[in-house]
Amino acid sequence: MTSLRNIKCVACNADSPHVTDQELALFRPQVPDWELIEDGSIRKLRRVFRFPDFLQALAFTNAVGELAEAEDHHPRLVTEWGRVSVTWWTHAIRDLHRNDFIMAALTDDAARRLPAQGAGAPR
Repeated sequence: MTSLRNIKCVACNADSPHVTDQELALFRPQVPDWELIEDGSIRKLRRVFRFPDFLQALAFTNAVGELAEAEDHHPRLVTEWGRVSVTWWTHAIRDLHRNDFIMAALTDDAARRLPAQGAGAPR
């Protein structure tokens, strides 16, 4: 099985394929701390990261923002004192795409790289 961390995002449009049930079964174990949610009728991946203060939450937000720009795939980021909620989905298809799982894995990596960031379990 190919690691999500070794796959690059691809440009999506309205005709891009939604993630299949088989892909879900392969990708979910690689990002086990992410919730699969439905917002309206749109499937999304969400995780809440916890931090000891606002500055570290903001540093993480900025790290995810840089990652999003580099891959040209952008999440919903909600930054609060001590926590950041990150939600990935593909706007063009109004559903999940393989890119969202790639970005979730890369977001986990970004959290691990922050010094003493204390990211906890998702809520």
